[in-house]
Amino acid sequence: KFEREFRMKVALIGGTGFVGSYITDELISHNMVPRLLIREGSESKLLQPEKCEIVYGDLSHHHDRTSVPAILEVLEGCDAVIYNVGVIREFPSKGLTYEKLHFHAAKWCIEAAKELNISRFILMSANGVKKEGTGYQNTKMLAEDYLKASGLDYTIFRPSLIFGDPRGGNRPEFCSQLKKDMLSLPIPAPNFHKGLNPFNAGNFALSPIHVKDVAKVFVKSLTEEETIKKTYHLGGETYYWKDIISIISRAYGKKKWTIPAPAFAIKTLGALLGGFPWFPITKDQITMLIEGNVCQSDGVYEMFNLIPTPFNSESLSYLKN
Repeated sequence: KFEREFRMKVALIGGTGFVGSYITDELISHNMVPRLLIREGSESKLLQPEKCEIVYGDLSHHHDRTSVPAILEVLEGCDAVIYNVGVIREFPSKGLTYEKLHFHAAKWCIEAAKELNISRFILMSANGVKKEGTGYQNTKMLAEDYLKASGLDYTIFRPSLIFGDPRGGNRPEFCSQLKKDMLSLPIPAPNFHKGLNPFNAGNFALSPIHVKDVAKVFVKSLTEEETIKKTYHLGGETYYWKDIISIISRAYGKKKWTIPAPAFAIKTLGALLGGFPWFPITKDQITMLIEGNVCQSDGVYEMFNLIPTPFNSESLSYLKN
């Protein structure tokens, strides 16, 4: 009854990326109106532009909120805000830094929400964030702390590894990137290990979660009061790295051998070459990978009445392309 009279309008910051495109679809399928902040020239990334409201603006080239009038414009008249901006690597020359996009821009949006009396704010964080972590982890943590202190009705989500069809449009997705950068090369895949003992290789684990499940949880939480002022970890079943490599390889019909690779050697390469877009992995990414990325989310699935999508050949069939 309530929904017929009222269409919720949701400001989505980070709506053209991999996860953002699925959140947009999910908002539309719930008869909500996504209001997106997008960069000029990124319109082609929208799959249902006619069902979205678009405000043009770019967070990366600004230094404070007053220089991004588009933030107030995109939030104006909305009932909630989803901040879903994440960069997996930094390119400071293009204005793409963790500090700017994970923390400062999130802070500008939180301030704008307060100014416009929008109390509902959902933040995309990440599993394993911490103060003394990598630049990625540390800036996500700063945004969480700022939001918690803001007085807004927040919900924070910390997903593990998110997988699913990137649907073109140059959207980085872990399994496709892994296939492209490591698995399709004519050499064995690196099975990373800490220290010098190769018998530890691949002993770290991840809990992959499907992008559609993430989008469903985000959108459902908008109207679930019990999620207010809570932080949730999102993950699926747990797999070791070596199993992840074989599940991904099997999904597109390859048998992939792995070779133990000492993480510190790859980290050194990452530190030297991670600033180049062609180098597949950065030092921070290896650090976070080897820490593992595991979490328990059964409670979340029960609460949202969801059956998680398994990490298997069927759900990875997009890798055949």
